[in-house]
Amino acid sequence: GRTQEKSDYPPAGTNSIYSAILSRNEAVKDAKRLKSFLELRDKYVKQNVVFEDPMFPASDASLFYSRKFPMKFEWKRPSEICENPQFIIDGANRTDICQGELGDCWLLAAIACLTLNEKLLYRVIPPDQSFTENYAGIFHFQFWRYGEWVDVIVDDQIPTNKNQLVFTKSFRKNEFWSALLEKAYAKLHGSYEALKGGNTLEAMEDFTGGVTEFFELSEAPKELFMIMKKAMQRGSLMGCSIDVSVRKNDQIKTREFIQKSWDTNKKQNGTRKALGEPSEMESRTDQGLIRGHAYSIIALEECDENGKDTKIRLIRLRNPWGFVLWKGPWCANSKEWSTISIADRENLKKQTIEQSEFWMSFNDFKRNFTKLEICNLTPDTLQGDERLSWTVSVNQGRWVRGSSAGGCRNFPDTFWTNPQYRLQLFEQDDDSEDGEVLCTVVVALMQKGRRMQRNQGARYLTIGFSIYEVLNMMRGENQHLQKDFFLYTASKAKCKTYINLREVTERFRLPPGEYVIIPSTFEPHQDGEFILRVFSEKSSTSDCSQTDGTGKLNLQEFKHLWKKIKQWQVIFKRYDKNKSCSISSFEMRNAVNDAGFHLNKQLYDIIAMRYADEHLNIDFDSYICCFVRLEGMFRAFNAFDKDGDGIIKLNVLEVTWFEYYYH
Repeated sequence: GRTQEKSDYPPAGTNSIYSAILSRNEAVKDAKRLKSFLELRDKYVKQNVVFEDPMFPASDASLFYSRKFPMKFEWKRPSEICENPQFIIDGANRTDICQGELGDCWLLAAIACLTLNEKLLYRVIPPDQSFTENYAGIFHFQFWRYGEWVDVIVDDQIPTNKNQLVFTKSFRKNEFWSALLEKAYAKLHGSYEALKGGNTLEAMEDFTGGVTEFFELSEAPKELFMIMKKAMQRGSLMGCSIDVSVRKNDQIKTREFIQKSWDTNKKQNGTRKALGEPSEMESRTDQGLIRGHAYSIIALEECDENGKDTKIRLIRLRNPWGFVLWKGPWCANSKEWSTISIADRENLKKQTIEQSEFWMSFNDFKRNFTKLEICNLTPDTLQGDERLSWTVSVNQGRWVRGSSAGGCRNFPDTFWTNPQYRLQLFEQDDDSEDGEVLCTVVVALMQKGRRMQRNQGARYLTIGFSIYEVLNMMRGENQHLQKDFFLYTASKAKCKTYINLREVTERFRLPPGEYVIIPSTFEPHQDGEFILRVFSEKSSTSDCSQTDGTGKLNLQEFKHLWKKIKQWQVIFKRYDKNKSCSISSFEMRNAVNDAGFHLNKQLYDIIAMRYADEHLNIDFDSYICCFVRLEGMFRAFNAFDKDGDGIIKLNVLEVTWFEYYYH
């Protein structure tokens, strides 16, 4: 068929610089302005048009940004690669994921986990797609992106070499869902090369919208069983693993060997080996568990012990690769099964419907496994499941050099200028094991867009956060806390460490009350955007002049302006402590407030970007220029605000007038 007219599909990057400055979200939100997948597909089917994606073209620009790959690529559609191409054959499962020449095993491992939950899988991979019915060379996938689900549309041109797929593929030569999913994820990040190297849980969050917690089981909290039980009730995904280590009496390979085994592409019958586990015999424990291998957690149960007034805690695990090697207590036919009632025994064995599943005691679980990962799902991911769900609040923000990029607590002169988010905890947890009146919250700070900006040299910033309890006299005011507060107040909680990962997550148990969360980079003066999510078990909240239009001043207007300038000069001198005729851009926030202008965070950031010099200082001329503009804008707004409700309506001519005078 013919290719589509590119005017039907608007190019990216059409926003103005003002939109770029003021927007709180990634440009991927442009997808909302595009025609829907179904509308586009049906149009091309009707016109016998084969879709070509101008936003992710079949060219080197979509492949790599730093260098050319030492291989000649030819972009082909599945019908040019094989006969009878299919989107999904007999359901999507882990055998459909074979790694190619790209170092994105972290992504493929996440896709493999996704195939274990059909409901989540088909949210990411809408199944109503085909190479036969309504085919027009257009496919779509859905990803969670910084607080919202976005639909990513791609064409079905895939990089090949000698008629073989270069990147991810299925072991079936005519199945293409995994290759197209990888392409859509590459488009989301700007190129295939942007997917090199990453964290599996980064992709898991993009597939579920969840927030992931890590637990070192050797340092697990005492209420871990209850944490996991509640996570299971909420539909969270849980996995565990055993660290690979060298032991004196075991001939076990090191972590590097296992990782190499995981990443290595071994050719078998002209195709790559499917993403699989490390060498089993060389990494197996005495009781049959595999080191360096991921297990899924399926269930947790408590059973009464026969003849005793005690309960036995059990956990059910699944080996994703389809077999069980566990030889310890509570394995099949072990003597431990006789210590619980027949009813409990039958109930637990009835739950174990797959050969790959097995039970073990919770204490043995903590002794044998070293890492636990919980991907907590949001209510919008569960979509109506009757489960206990988290209360989730989402706050978008940014650090702006010279205004709100204050760095960590090590920099007391600027730390207070970081974005601040109030958190109110109203209700204590249910089922508290220790009887304490506490509220469980999970705080997750995620930096935005850094992987997509790799081609511009961007790397993950070192980020973290602190939590302070708000003093009684300051509660409910939602004012920006000043420098002195942080100089004389200790944090109530904080992340364990600042780290250069996409997301930093910590779980806390805090008394009911009002708190302020301070997200920051480790070093000050670093620009970046972020999303701050707070998951709580119970209810919480987190928020985080008249003119005649001639362009001339009459005598009265001049007198008014001169009086204002004299007042502003006094304020300027207050903050020009070293008599340099300039003030720090960080102090500009206080100067603006002292002058009676109350602005939102975005305007403070824009002032710093517009008026601060390379040393983050604002001279007197720029200071006065800024204040004159603010004064004019406030007076003009008040003139239009006829009923005094703080809201104005403008017609096209009035909007043009505003842009002309206050651009």
